[in-house]
Parts: sequence; C-alpha cells; structure tokens
Amino acid sequence: MIKTRFAPSPTGLLHVGGLRTALYSYLFARQNKGEFVLRIEDTDQKRYVEGAVENLLRTLKWFGIEYDEGPYFQSKRTEIYKKHAEALLEKGHAYKCFCTEERLTKMREDQIAKKRAPMYDRACLKLTPEEIEKKISAEEPFVIRQKMPSGGTIKFKDLVRGDMEFDPKTVDDQVLIKSDGFPTYHLANVVDDHLMGITHVIRGEEWLPSTPKHIALYNAFGWNPPTFAHLPLLLNPDKTKLSKRQGDVAAEDYMIKGYLKEAIINFIALLGWNPGTTEEFFSLEDLIKKFSIERVQKAGAVFNLEKLDWLNGHYLRSKTPEDLAKLILPRLQTKWFEETAFADIEEKNFDDPDEKTIYFLKAVKTIQTRLKTLAEAPDMLKFFLIEEPPFDLALLLNEKMKVDKETATKALEESKKDLATLTEFTLQQVQETLTGTIKRLGLKNGQVLWPLRVALTGEQYSPGTFEVIESLGKERTMKRIDLCLDKLQ
Repeated sequence: MIKTRFAPSPTGLLHVGGLRTALYSYLFARQNKGEFVLRIEDTDQKRYVEGAVENLLRTLKWFGIEYDEGPYFQSKRTEIYKKHAEALLEKGHAYKCFCTEERLTKMREDQIAKKRAPMYDRACLKLTPEEIEKKISAEEPFVIRQKMPSGGTIKFKDLVRGDMEFDPKTVDDQVLIKSDGFPTYHLANVVDDHLMGITHVIRGEEWLPSTPKHIALYNAFGWNPPTFAHLPLLLNPDKTKLSKRQGDVAAEDYMIKGYLKEAIINFIALLGWNPGTTEEFFSLEDLIKKFSIERVQKAGAVFNLEKLDWLNGHYLRSKTPEDLAKLILPRLQTKWFEETAFADIEEKNFDDPDEKTIYFLKAVKTIQTRLKTLAEAPDMLKFFLIEEPPFDLALLLNEKMKVDKETATKALEESKKDLATLTEFTLQQVQETLTGTIKRLGLKNGQVLWPLRVALTGEQYSPGTFEVIESLGKERTMKRIDLCLDKLQ
C-alpha cells in the first residue's frame, strides 16, 4: 500500500512551500488509495515555536487536507531513536564524537580558508575503546555521528529528477544524536519513515543533499529505502528563493488577506505541477483525479501573486451572492459597520431575506466582479451601507472631465428630474434615461456620470455609475443627490 507523510518542524507558521508539500503528499496518497500520515518533527527544542502545531493543524483542516494517521510527535519517541543509534554503534556504522564546538569551528574555518568544503575530519574515529571509555568516565559530552561509507556510490531514482548519484566521500559524517540526547532530523526521519511504513517521501529540493545520508542510514540498518520525490524551490518573481524577508510566506497570511481556500489550493497545486492541458481551474477533488508526480517540473516555480489574484477573482465570481455574503460578513465587524442599519444582519437572514437583507445582497452582487480578495469587500461595500457618503468638493469638481460647480449642479438636478419619472428602477431603464439626459444637456458622458458617481458614493473608484444607481435604488439615489446639491449651494 502507498503511504506518504507530511513531517514539518514546528518552528513557525506553516509556509506556503510546506503547504504544497502537504498537498502533493496528500494527493499522491489519495490518488493511489493509500494513506497519508502527519508527523511533527519537534526534536530541535531550541527552535520550537509556541502555537506552531496548533497553526499547522488549523491550516490543514481549513484546506481540507485530512491525514489518516497522527499527528505523531518525535519528541515523545526519543527512546526509539536512541535504541537505533546504539544499533548503529554496535554495527560500526556510527561513532561517538567528543570534539568541542571550539575545535569544530576552527576546523571549519581552516577548511574554508583552504577552499575546501567544510566536513568533519573524523578525529574521534581514531579514538581507541580505552580512550572512549576514559572520556565517558570523565563525563565529557559527546554526540553520535553517522559513519558514511568510504567507497562505492550512492544511487537512487528520484520521481522528479530521475537518476541521482552521489560520492559518499563528499558527504559529511552527520550528527545523529546530539549531546542533549535528542536525535537530529536525519536519524529520526529515517527511523520513523521505516517504522511507519512510508513508501514515498515527497519533500522540498532543499533536502536533496541530505538524501545520500539517509540512504546510507537505510543501508546501514538493512532496510529498503522509500521512493523519493524532491519538489522544486518556490521563487519570487525575481527568481530569488521565496523567504519571509520578501513578504508573506505563511499560508495563514493569505487566509487573513481574504483569499479563498479553493483558490489557494488551485494556485499552490500549479506551483511546479503542469496538468499537460490548458485547464487552469482545479478543485481538490479534481486534483486527486488528475495530479501526477511525474508532471512536476525540476526548475524552480515562480510564486506569482497576480496569478493568485486572478484565480481568487474567478472563485469569488463563481459564488452565489448569498454564499459570498456569508464569507464577507465576518470581515464587516468594523466601527463604521456597527453604526449602520445593517449591523444586525446575520447568516440566517440570507435564507429568507427581508427588504434590508435583499439590498445588502444586491450591494454584494454589485461589487462581486471587481473583488480580488475578501479583504477588499468592506471598503467596497461601505458607500452602499452608510447613511450618507462623504462630500468632497475637490473630488467632485474635475478639471480633466470639464466638471465645474455649475456643470455638476446642472448634471445632478437634471439627472434627478429624469430618474424621478421612472416607475421601475432597472439597470436598462437607468442607463437609457441617463443617456437621454446627457444627450439633452449636450454634455459629455463624464460631465454627468462623474458628478453622479461622486454624489452617490463619495469615492473616486466604484462600480459603474449605472450599476451603482440601480443597486442603491430610487429612494437612496434621490436622497444622496439632494444631499450633494445642498452642499453645493
């Protein structure tokens, strides 16, 4: 049976790269009727961040990435790793190292100065059993190091990169057990993958140089290694590695910003994977059917926010106004909203809407095509929901459009007069009526529609003036035109 795992370290919020690894591992397992395991690799206690595990579990749940086993915590399995380290010592595949940090630092500095790759010089491998016993009796701290094979080559087939080959002489003797008794990632990772029956390890490209160490450990234990797939790095548009220094990289950052989970999953899936068709929209169910690890690219994948915005816009537009309103409502808990007549609207109102709720839903529908993220919704909806939009004379008078005070006053008065004759306030009727007003006054479109836009919204940018008028309705439109005319006097 196929068995994959996601094994993050709780050192902060879940990175979008980690989310992609979790997604690909989950998809591969589901596609092959296998199992997906969650393991928390928390052996590095110095880097442990409070709340990171809770963030991880919350994020995976939000995205619908369900694990079949776990979460397992490596910090609770330390005795298992110590036992396996002892087995390596007995077989001669590991040794105790008593070198101080000072000696190791000087050794590395000397090697770098001689333009050599910094590697442990195996000084402690030369210690006799008597010398080792003496140091242990003196309670000198030590680590347990992996003894890499001295000959041959380490080969494996990577599902993304193809045939890989490493010379073990170029690979450092990795620390397996630290002086505090905790295992390093390398030992715990290999032991757990074997004991948990992991068949496929899908992880980031940054772990590729560690793979020969891991395969050497599998060989030392006499175990069959799993199949590896190393995913391409995530890159900024300038082709540098995606990192916190250049902006938001936590999956939660994008949740907070108002990106929909289906858009993020779709976007993350396409960061390195090509479906081989022109298709661009994939639900989680679609991905389970269509994802293929063989179609994952080797080259770095560019994290293009414009593509995410585009995908998110697509999913926002595909929502019903009711479903979109339910997503927007929690983001409207602001001071200005609490002071409006709409502050008491709840999700349950959308099932059997009263007049106020119908207007709210109409406003949501009007902004829907312009919306890139849910976070933009409160500002876009504000002018619909407040009683009176702000009056800005400098904005109303527009030299470029040839709108002076006299033109604005005339445009508003005549528009109001013509709109007042309408018995039905449909978009078509509003558009036809105001087109007639513009023609009758002998003005350009902007000389009439601009003063109306500013009078009705108080904003420089909004949906089209005809759409705004139709959404506001006759009563609100007339009232707002009157308010603006009063202030123009």
